[in-house]
This record gives sequence, structure tokens and C-alpha cells, in this order.
Amino acid sequence: MIFSGPPLPVAGPVTAPCAATAANPLEADYRQLLELCPVLRVRLLAADEPAPSRAQGWYSAAELASPPEPGPGLPAAGPGGALAAALAGEAARIAPVAAAHGTAPRPHVAASRLLHHYLWSVCVLIAGPWLLARRVPSIDGANLWMHAPTGELALRPRAHVTLPGEDELRAELRSAVVTHVEPLLAAFAAPTRRGTRALWGMVTDDLASAIWYLGKQMDARAGGSGAVDAGAGAVGSGPVGAGAGRAEDAAVAAAGAVLPGHTDPLLGAADFRRLHGEDGRGHHTRTRLGCCLYYAVEPDRACITCPRTGDEERLRRL
Repeated sequence: MIFSGPPLPVAGPVTAPCAATAANPLEADYRQLLELCPVLRVRLLAADEPAPSRAQGWYSAAELASPPEPGPGLPAAGPGGALAAALAGEAARIAPVAAAHGTAPRPHVAASRLLHHYLWSVCVLIAGPWLLARRVPSIDGANLWMHAPTGELALRPRAHVTLPGEDELRAELRSAVVTHVEPLLAAFAAPTRRGTRALWGMVTDDLASAIWYLGKQMDARAGGSGAVDAGAGAVGSGPVGAGAGRAEDAAVAAAGAVLPGHTDPLLGAADFRRLHGEDGRGHHTRTRLGCCLYYAVEPDRACITCPRTGDEERLRRL
């Protein structure tokens, strides 16, 4: 596992572009990641494959982050066209679920849900190759697309960074996430009605959750213990899933090392803790820095790491 033993000597970064004449190692990483994480709805594109069609509702991350264009003689108002289409798609997706529970979420709830979906997915896409193969992908806004009607993603893998030092590689992981999401946060600020600190807290939550989730998935794949909620991760260059709960334990340690606190603009620490049930079994948990507002869609089903969910309820559901 990556975190065993002392760090290797620090060297400069090695950036590997996706050359047309050579196989991109990220492609194998992502195939493994998609097998491991079936809830991650991502279509992988080859280097020479055309971009998904805007006419069919696909928008790049760069387009989602684009500011709105002003009308003739009028100031810009509201989200840009691409983001407005994506927000409308999310609102349409959650409306039937909300109606079944007697709710009608307001626009900022749909915006928060869409942002959470996007951030968590991107964090899995960036952290996954790091967990599996010690490669940190560089995902620019021109090579990741969202399908507005469904929320599905499409990715063209391009470059990645490798480093021998573990602290430096973790810093590169944080940097890759921050660089990709920063323009999106600016675009989502008004629709979500959230300030800068709350938005970066959401990124921190979703990065911790993504790493944790992948570790749980590794355990599940190896026949380990536990149902999978949204959060886990294990770090390894050896066989996936080395026994019941061991991948999750490694993931929790990995998330804690990536997010120890004081890593601005990412706020706070992963801050995992253990809950113990009456049978003596321990369960990893953490409390999110902020709320993703899912309770506004299903009032009786707040997330298990939500600040609104007490430890007694967490243990019951675990």
C-alpha cells in the first residue's frame, strides 16, 4: 500500500500527456475504476474521438462555468445557458422523487444537488487513479462534459502527474481538484445561494467521501464487510481489497492524510471517527462540513454523514 514505509526522496513532477501514438495509462485506470464504481456514470472517450454533441444536451465543464451573456442593452443575469440547461435537467430529475415525499424543492436545492453530484464524480475521477496507480489526472474543463438531461458525464483522459514523494503526490491531488472545480464554484455560487467557504467545504466533503467510497467498494469487491454508502477509498498498488474492512481502513487513513486540515482553500479535515454498536463492531463515520440538502428532497432520509443525522441513527442504519 502506498502509505506504508517512509516517503521516497522528492523529485520534480513527471507529467505524462496522452500521445496519439501511445496508450494512455489513465485509460486502464479508468476502466478499472468504472468496474469498481458502477454508480459513476461516465463515458470514456478516446483521444481522437469527437466531443459529445451540444445539440444532444452535452456541455463541457468550461461551458458550465462560463458567465451568462447579457442581452441587448441589459446586464447579464442568472446562470449561463449551459448551466441553466444542466440545472433544469437536475430539477426535472429530482421532481418526481420529491413529489413522492410531498416536497417541491426550490431552485437552490436542485443547484446544490447538481453541484454535489458533479463534485463527487470529479473527485472520484481524480482520486481514483491516485488510489489505484499513484497517478494524478489533470482534468481540464474542455475534456469533461455533462449531459444536461441525465447528469451523466463524458471524459477524454489526457495528462497525469506522478511524483515519488507521498506528501507531494497528495498535494498534487488537492491541486488537481482545486484547479478543476474553482471555475465551477464561481458559476454555482448564485444558483446554490452559498458563499465561498460553504462551497469549498462542499468540495472538501466530496473529496473525503470519494476516497472513502472507493475503499468500501474495494472491500465489497473482495467479499469484505458492509453495505456501501457514498464514501470510501483504499490506496494500493497490489491486489484490490485485502480482506474485510482493510481497504476501508486504508481509505480512511488516506483521506485523513490528504485532508489533514489547513489546506486552503479546502476547509477543515477529513476528521473520521469510529462508532461502536452493541455488538462491539466499529464503523467509520464523519460529519460533513456542510449539508448537500438531500433532506429537502426526501425529508426522512438525510445522508448518513449529514450534520442533521445523530450517531444513534447512524448506527441503526449501519
